[in-house]
Amino acid sequence: MSHPAPLPKAELHLHIEGTLEPELAFALAARNGVELPYATAEELRSAYAFDDLQSFLDLYYALMAVLRTEQDFEELADAYLARAAEQGVRHAEIFFDPQAHTARGVEIGTVIDGLSRALDRSQERHGVSTRLILCFLRDQPVESAMETLHSAVPYLDKFVAVGLDSAEVGNPASKFADVYEEASALGLRRVAHAGEEGDPSYIWEALDVLGVERIDHGLRCVEDPELVKRLVFSRIPLTLCPLSNVRLRTIDTLADHPLPKMLAVGLMCTLNSDDPAYFGGYAGDTFDAVRAELGIKDEQLRELARNSFLASFLDDDEELRARYLAEVEAYVFA
Repeated sequence: MSHPAPLPKAELHLHIEGTLEPELAFALAARNGVELPYATAEELRSAYAFDDLQSFLDLYYALMAVLRTEQDFEELADAYLARAAEQGVRHAEIFFDPQAHTARGVEIGTVIDGLSRALDRSQERHGVSTRLILCFLRDQPVESAMETLHSAVPYLDKFVAVGLDSAEVGNPASKFADVYEEASALGLRRVAHAGEEGDPSYIWEALDVLGVERIDHGLRCVEDPELVKRLVFSRIPLTLCPLSNVRLRTIDTLADHPLPKMLAVGLMCTLNSDDPAYFGGYAGDTFDAVRAELGIKDEQLRELARNSFLASFLDDDEELRARYLAEVEAYVFA
């Protein structure tokens, strides 16, 4: 019995390092002579139970040790794109964390060139258009972020935006004002994680100090009615990641997620998988989960899919965006 085709969607909040499935981690470890502190892929997968964001980040960064060569990054991205395509992703805007690799002695060019090899052929191979977003680690010194931006200048044709991720609390967006100002001067778009762990003030700063066009996560905006009004009025997209919120204990259960209320007040929400290898599901799984657990109706799912393309950085290819939007409108739910 054939399954119906999945709803077309864009994924706007996806860390490529967070797509490292245990089986690929072991394959790359064997190829690169890296010893992992787990005997099997199954044992490693069982370690994907986290108390909070920091406990996740500790394992997340430790496993990056297996990523060494252009081929490694190419295979990582290609594996994600294949999975994403199966789940209805037609466009993916992919985060990567160069500081996590350069700190291990991997050149930034190795990372960008390897990822780009997979992304450049993604449309032909997987039917998925792509954009790349360079993220700064907010728990590292600002000087490191600025050095990273400068080192990426020779590769400006390979990525379209900058982002800000890693441990949020105690690392406000305002620390990176100068970095974002320089990125803007280079013609780069701007996004930032805010309001995942951090309170609504982190979202205000991302908007007012960094001038971001999208808020990654933004879950805690619901605690500030004035912020909600602003986000609704300005149509600022939120790249929500419900499965991530549950795994990292931001909310207790998926049933507690405020997505229905957020849609009801007019927030421009999108659904994304964040770090799917660690959080139990890719983009299509996320749509299925909110439909099952939150009672999100078919037309709301269509709205979420439509939002994902409208919020994307496909401004340079409006014809392609229009085609994707048409696919969303034509989709018939099972």
